[in-house]
Amino acid sequence: MASVAPSLPLFYNGLEPLSSDTHRDWRVRKTESAPFLLGQHAIPVTVEEFPLVQRNYPIVFSQGADAVPLALLGLNEGVNTFAADDGRFYENVYVPAYVRRYPFMLARLSADAQQLSLCFDPTSDVVGAYDEGERLFDEDGQPSAVTRELLGFNEMFEQAGQRTTAFMNELRELDLLMDGETTITEDGANTPFVYRGFQIVNEEKLAAMRGDQLRKMSQSGLLPLAYAHLFSLSLMRDLFARQKGQGKMPLPALSPQA
Repeated sequence: MASVAPSLPLFYNGLEPLSSDTHRDWRVRKTESAPFLLGQHAIPVTVEEFPLVQRNYPIVFSQGADAVPLALLGLNEGVNTFAADDGRFYENVYVPAYVRRYPFMLARLSADAQQLSLCFDPTSDVVGAYDEGERLFDEDGQPSAVTRELLGFNEMFEQAGQRTTAFMNELRELDLLMDGETTITEDGANTPFVYRGFQIVNEEKLAAMRGDQLRKMSQSGLLPLAYAHLFSLSLMRDLFARQKGQGKMPLPALSPQA
């Protein structure tokens, strides 16, 4: 059976290509919980999601040359304030597409493969040779309606990922990224809580953009996305308050590691 690259993305313990030969009688079961989210404080998001993500989560960028946008679910490693103990998201909270696509994703079966194939994490209990659930293939071996729907969703996610990469490249080309820091001091406390380990857009540089450069940013869609990110940073204190309210108080000087 074909295997997929050793470097696996967040949440995935393995990847196996979906096959009408091997998985003809397999089914996918519906689930409302995501136990793989336990202890996960940051989730990758795409630029299409920024308008929805900014309503619930601060949006920051990971460190390093291949930085990606992240929705913060907690301000400390191992702290997720938006999911219950079974991994179920609380009501009225936007669930990032990265979470909703699991355990499926598109991947190349080899380094020189030209096309992406629909794969799944074989360690997930959502997919298997079950008696209940929706069939992945029809009796004639053709992809079922649910598989076509899964493929379509993952194709849209892949396209959104490409647009997100272009957005990040533009931020780097314009030198708009800078190290971020959030300092929160509680009333009556002497020691502040300091959070680092992420990047943000340099608001001063962004405001100083003029002429053709500013016009290009507006036409490319970078400008509203950058401000959606900046507006979302006001939720840092709300996120801190969530941790406190849930009894998940962080320790001073710890930071979210992107």
